[in-house]
Amino acid sequence: MSQKRKVQRARRAEQEEKKARTIINWIFGVLIVLALAFVVISMLSSM
Repeated sequence: MSQKRKVQRARRAEQEEKKARTIINWIFGVLIVLALAFVVISMLSSM
């Protein structure tokens, strides 16, 4: 029983780490898109 519990915990920790990486990648992606939008808007408004 104890061995089964350890395997389940390890699997759950692995899934949580994978979800965390996905969320971090989405956050960085959104930040990059916002930065590009800011650059475009600032270049257009300076014309």
